[in-house]
Amino acid sequence: MATFISVPLKKSSEVELVKPLSKFVTATYPAGEEQAEYLRSVEELNKLRKSALGRPLDKHESSLEILLRYYDQLCSVEPKFPFSENQLCLTFTWKDAFDKGSLFSGSVKLALASIGYEKTCVLFNAAALASQIASEQNLDNDEGLKTAAKFYQLASGAFGHIRDTVLSALNREPTMDISPETVGTLSNIMLAQAQEVFFLKAASDKMKDAVIAKLANQAADYYGDAFKQCQYKDNLPKYFYFQEVLPVLAAKHCIMQANAELHQSILAKQKKRFGEEIARLQHAAELVKTVATSHDEYVSVKDLTEKINRALTAAKKDNDFIYHDRVPEVKDLEHIGKAALVKPTAITPPLSQKFADLFEKMVPMAVQQSMSNYGQRKAETVNRLVGTMREATNLCNGVLASLNLPAALEDLSGDSIPQSIAEKARAVVQLGGLQSIEQLIRDLPELLTRNREILDEALKMLNDEETTDNELRSKFNQRWNRTPSGDLYKPLRAEGSNFSNILDKAVQADQVVRDRYNAHCDMITLLCKPENELNAAIPSANPTKTLQGSEVVNVLRSQLAQLDEMKRERETLEGEIKAVTFDMSAVFLTSLAQDGAISEEQMSLSKLDQLYGAYNQRVQATLRTQEELLGQVQTSHQEFSSLKQSNTEANQREEVLKKLASAHDSYVEISNNLREGTKFYNDLTEILLKFQNKCSDIVFARKTERDELLKDLQQSIAREPSAPSFNVPAYQSAPAAPAGGPTPAPRTVFTGQPQQAQQQPSVMKPNPPARPPPPSFNPQAASPNPAATPTGPPNSNPPPLAPPSQAQGPPYASYPGYYQMPMGYNPYAYGQYNMPNMPNMPSMPNMPNMPYMPYQQTPGQGGYPAAPPGGQPYPGYPQQPPQQQPYYPQQ
Repeated sequence: MATFISVPLKKSSEVELVKPLSKFVTATYPAGEEQAEYLRSVEELNKLRKSALGRPLDKHESSLEILLRYYDQLCSVEPKFPFSENQLCLTFTWKDAFDKGSLFSGSVKLALASIGYEKTCVLFNAAALASQIASEQNLDNDEGLKTAAKFYQLASGAFGHIRDTVLSALNREPTMDISPETVGTLSNIMLAQAQEVFFLKAASDKMKDAVIAKLANQAADYYGDAFKQCQYKDNLPKYFYFQEVLPVLAAKHCIMQANAELHQSILAKQKKRFGEEIARLQHAAELVKTVATSHDEYVSVKDLTEKINRALTAAKKDNDFIYHDRVPEVKDLEHIGKAALVKPTAITPPLSQKFADLFEKMVPMAVQQSMSNYGQRKAETVNRLVGTMREATNLCNGVLASLNLPAALEDLSGDSIPQSIAEKARAVVQLGGLQSIEQLIRDLPELLTRNREILDEALKMLNDEETTDNELRSKFNQRWNRTPSGDLYKPLRAEGSNFSNILDKAVQADQVVRDRYNAHCDMITLLCKPENELNAAIPSANPTKTLQGSEVVNVLRSQLAQLDEMKRERETLEGEIKAVTFDMSAVFLTSLAQDGAISEEQMSLSKLDQLYGAYNQRVQATLRTQEELLGQVQTSHQEFSSLKQSNTEANQREEVLKKLASAHDSYVEISNNLREGTKFYNDLTEILLKFQNKCSDIVFARKTERDELLKDLQQSIAREPSAPSFNVPAYQSAPAAPAGGPTPAPRTVFTGQPQQAQQQPSVMKPNPPARPPPPSFNPQAASPNPAATPTGPPNSNPPPLAPPSQAQGPPYASYPGYYQMPMGYNPYAYGQYNMPNMPNMPSMPNMPNMPYMPYQQTPGQGGYPAAPPGGQPYPGYPQQPPQQQPYYPQQ
């Protein structure tokens, strides 16, 4: 009776995990100990997958532990890597566990770039292996019963979890083995078997019959539900697995009902309800008889039948001679109660006992994305504050240069280089002068061209693959059921368009810098000359030493000193702003753990306002200070200008000094801009290379998926009929088999493993009868059949051979004037007769040594002429022309 159902495992193809995961790690995390640790974890993950899926698994708990550990690791890894079709694309291929396909088309399989699909299939295998381990347990002891019940409930919970999550995990139609209908049915089957194990435990412990009856009745109810689900689903009965499972479920339903009636009859006997006892035993006997009649090849009920019949015989005897109690109808009996002691195990990772997260230190992708967004917001805040101060400083320098300050205060002699101009000239020379700027300007177009080429190559890969996908989609129409490349590449194309816009803006910025350099090139060249040449290039003017100790000069110098102090304060403030750091990962992790989601924008803005609020106030204070000082400087400069002697030479000298001061400021700004541009292009090159690698990876994954889909389409097309079906005429249809034909051989319960590997007790199908030996007869003993001898002239044909005692095929038609073909005749059985040994003739063992039967001439027909001598033609046939040398070379 103890025949239990187990589920076969799915098979997976090998997947390259190390290369794409390692590429993501190296691209995301800086080189160091953390990156090296993650790379080692990637190797360990690949080894774990090979251990779990790359080899046959024993029906042992250690094998199940490996599967569960890999499942737990997948659950841990999923939120930490961007697994998707357009980012980190890993294609997992799994074969259907039940639909084995055909000899020519192979097994049905599905390939998806989804980590959820991998998790679903691994959990299916864990449930299947749990069912196999439970089916292998020895149910004669308590340890085996406890283990079987535990693993059947685990299998039920795993199948139920797949039923609830598979559609959302795959986002497309799954294969039949992991469809909600199939796994839902398997979950019910496993739950019914777990309940049966509890029934067996209660029976072995000799618990109260009322409890045992309730347990058995609940198991019968579970088996009945599973049978209905399996029978009424449209797709399940066509699979051989479920064709074998259906009768087992029907038999188990009847057996559990019979056990419930048997134990309830004992309870009725104890209550002295002897008529009810007999009615329940009769019902139980009918149930086991149904099993023995219809499903005996699957489940043996011999012991249970004998037990019920003995109890029924004794009950009838006692009632007939002693109690004379009325036997009620089965429909009038009180319903037996139910007691459910099993429930599906909840699937809450980690499921393995010794799980250790290989990527414990790696934060989830949601946190990584939030950290990236926070970093961008922080950079924007810093750039805004620093940019505001730099713009204000440039404005201040421009105003002072237009007023020829502080050079005008230093040039009171009128014939020497002002100190500020001399310092600015030395600064320009130290920074590299014209050669440095010109080299930077020459490098920019090369960097721009390199970035353009990288971006164009990446977009070209996407365009080529999308073109191929569209061509195949137009060719196969609805059969080409994968995600269109145009939809899949939308984020990548948006990213590429953003990069293209960035490059266009960079080109415009480069032109602005180049134009500014051209405008100040002459004065910068003058600043780079030796001091004596610079002094000679500056026009002389009448001395204005009378202003040396005036009050207005002292006020101007004081105001300029305040401006210099403000500039130094801004430099210090800029360094403090850039040095602010704060790790938001802990905040985001806490939010993710508590709320299950991260409100990144709100949290980031709040934290940035807290960090940079005070700095923003200080920046605004410097702007107000600068505005006040510049107003005072302009007022004082007007007084200073009115006191200076104004003439043509003085105006020319002042104009040159203004241009030199402005040229220095422009040189510093242009040099900074060019260095920033060079750094921008180099940084953008790395980003574009990552973008190109991302495009290359997804295109490669799409090509792999395309090849798999093409292969599946070719196989499905090969399976399709080449012409529509048509009705065969009645006279061409084969005759019906005789009523007394052979009975098909009984089948066994399929448990997903080879028969010799099954250890649980079950009823095996009987061996088919031995093949009868080939017919042997003696031609000398054959006698002619007078009734079949035709009338006519005598002939030399021998009489037909007598047919063998055992028919070897359908009878041949008999026509007048012809002899019947012997029944044992087989024109293809080489070696059936004593034929001369011929080269390249296969030997036929197990064939009798028959005498060779020479050809006999038919009456009234001349024999065939004998072969002519060697080299001579047959008489009566036209002569053939001489054989020509063949045109093609002979092999």
